[in-house]
Amino acid sequence: MSAPAASTTPETTSLLVRAMRREPVERTPVWFMRQAGRSLPEYRAVRAGIGMLDACTRPDLVTEITLQPVRRHGVDAAILFSDIMVPLKAAGVDLDITAGVGPVVAAPVRTEADVAAIPELDPGQVGYVDEAVRMLVRELAGTPLIGFAGAPFTLASYLIEGGPSREHARTKAFMHGAPDLWARLLGRLATTAATFLRVQVEAGAAAIQLFDSWAGALSARDYARFVQPHSAAVFAALADLDVPTVHFGVGTGELLGLMGEAGADVVGVDWRVPLDEASRRVGPGRAVQGNLDPALLLADWPVVEAEVRRVLADGRAAPGHVFNLGHGVLPETDPAALTRVVELVHSVRR
Repeated sequence: MSAPAASTTPETTSLLVRAMRREPVERTPVWFMRQAGRSLPEYRAVRAGIGMLDACTRPDLVTEITLQPVRRHGVDAAILFSDIMVPLKAAGVDLDITAGVGPVVAAPVRTEADVAAIPELDPGQVGYVDEAVRMLVRELAGTPLIGFAGAPFTLASYLIEGGPSREHARTKAFMHGAPDLWARLLGRLATTAATFLRVQVEAGAAAIQLFDSWAGALSARDYARFVQPHSAAVFAALADLDVPTVHFGVGTGELLGLMGEAGADVVGVDWRVPLDEASRRVGPGRAVQGNLDPALLLADWPVVEAEVRRVLADGRAAPGHVFNLGHGVLPETDPAALTRVVELVHSVRR
């Protein structure tokens, strides 16, 4: 049975959605990962004294923060203000996000009992996300909203390590030492990610992105064996929703083909591989997203302009391209630089 045709709305006919679906667009759409964040003084003002996870549970605050970069920069999409740890916290995992550190898990997952104790997410536990997305869709008035979730591997890494890690040593040891238990853990996390994404889409998100931030720590062989099937399960679980999907990781140049095969419509590319080569690795059936090095936004404008034009030129080799950074906006970025990048991208015909 074929999937039902998508309804025609300003969001589904937007530049972003058309580019993600490899349809003709008059110019390349642009948005930025972490565009609603610490680079904006209005964000810092509204977040003052409010913890990250607390902020993510307040629909009014989520709406305001999500809208800030759309107002300031004129980007072609908003991305929901949230965090990849939100669904785990909502389900009952004891964790917090510590300023200057990141997610910290009170009881790291190390045993079969630990895996069995990870609760499943019920959609009702993230009702505040549903409410925020519905508020945003009304406020955005046709500008598409991107929902997101953390991929199973990245979530598992935080749970096993107990927090951020450079080497992911415990995670890799767990993966190889207890492959059956690893599969159960990632299967549960894939279900959590899919549930969280479905809530966002059913509330009105026009596209979704799966962040596998730490997948670049893996070899292609380990990724194919231990990770890709579970990311693929997330995308498969959402296939009936008929919204474009993006799969993104950092340091994943050697994994781009495998990430594409996991089933997303778009593969996000960091700054390490030019987009024309990245598109060749991903294959002709998918668009690409990226890939300006966020550090270059701290350089003088002639440097930034030249790099933006190069990224746009490289992106023409792909069947679809969404301009973005190769990772999130750095906190010390001048917001005016982001606005100028948007204006430049908007001025270049595809």
